[in-house]
Amino acid sequence: MNEGASSGGEKQELKFKRAILQDQNKPENMIQRQQVIRLTYLITAMDLTCLFMQIGIIPYLAKSLGLDSVGFGYLQTTFGVLQLLGGPIFGRFADQCGTRAALTLSYLSGSAFFLLLSISTSIPLLFLSRIPSVFMHGLPGAQMVITDLTTPAERADALGKLGLCFGIGVIIGSSLGGTLSTKFGMYFPSYLAVVASLINAMIVMTCIPAHTKPKSEGQATQQRTSQSSVFSLKEILRLLKLPGVKEVFLIKVLSGLPTGLFLIMFSIISINFFGLEAAQTGYLMSYFGVLQMVVQGLIIGRLTSHFTERTLIMLSVLAFSGVGLAMALMTSVFHYCIIALPMVFALCTMGIITDSILTKSVPPSDTGAMLGICASVPPLTRTVGPTLGGILYKMFGVSAFGYLQMVVNISLFLYIFKNRVPQNEEKAQ
Repeated sequence: MNEGASSGGEKQELKFKRAILQDQNKPENMIQRQQVIRLTYLITAMDLTCLFMQIGIIPYLAKSLGLDSVGFGYLQTTFGVLQLLGGPIFGRFADQCGTRAALTLSYLSGSAFFLLLSISTSIPLLFLSRIPSVFMHGLPGAQMVITDLTTPAERADALGKLGLCFGIGVIIGSSLGGTLSTKFGMYFPSYLAVVASLINAMIVMTCIPAHTKPKSEGQATQQRTSQSSVFSLKEILRLLKLPGVKEVFLIKVLSGLPTGLFLIMFSIISINFFGLEAAQTGYLMSYFGVLQMVVQGLIIGRLTSHFTERTLIMLSVLAFSGVGLAMALMTSVFHYCIIALPMVFALCTMGIITDSILTKSVPPSDTGAMLGICASVPPLTRTVGPTLGGILYKMFGVSAFGYLQMVVNISLFLYIFKNRVPQNEEKAQ
């Protein structure tokens, strides 16, 4: 009975994949989907630039309003919790209503977020400005578009190129935000971000197809829409129970958690441990952004054409283990600049390959929901990070992050080596 059900599910998934390939291989569709993908990269770069313009300014704005370090921690936690709750819901909304509606919702929420930030003249208003962030998921939305418009073989490389957008956002957004706030006032970058977000929303409404999934997928999605709600926790848990999904998702979460804790505490570590000034810390973050652009945009695509996904996951875990040992022994910022190379490689490779595996492990009609669940991983780290990271740093120092990283990833390597994870070993491209 179970074998029959499994066979039927496999046939249905194969039918979906054939529909994708037949639809995308038409010449006119190939040209159109490439145009949509390029446009998606453009609006994603704009969206991330707006976001990073604010990230560098918010600490100074919070301080000018009288918010102390503890209060600022609560502000960051509020943002993390809202993003954590909104990610899976946003993914389900994209599957049921289409990526055009989802991206429009994201950019309109971004406009509301920046607008409220631009009038935040008190601490309550500053906290109120965080509320629209529950639906601000421009990057996951872009991943959903690219996942729908690429074949499984192209997916990892296409998702990796979003790293270029992220790097552009980090470098241009961070520097532009500081320059504009110095010349025109603290709130000017927010005004600019409101306008840019509204432009993005208009581009999406006029240039992005209402539904990017093939017709057969759209019909399956419509049937499921009538059976379940966007807010259905049962549907989200159903995806995690599919074969091979839970194992890969846990590897995704656990492998990068220690590094995530370290990066959350980096602003404090850069002052107390490395002795850096604010400007020097900014240069270091830009360096991190450039590395991410190079790795995701240029390296991962080539690796996926030569190695299987399982090999790349094991390589990432090994790199994380080596990074952990190096972090435990580092004593200067020069050491950190060297360690950043394998750290960024491991973070980017693990993130992209696990996203690719997970979207191929669920029915094509549920890829948006799966990417929404994946998008909740960074907010989860930001939510628990300040508390866990603070305890680790206060009790054991910087080396604690390194030793934790090494122990966790050596354990994961042994688990992956012993078990067949992912279940279907194939080249990423």
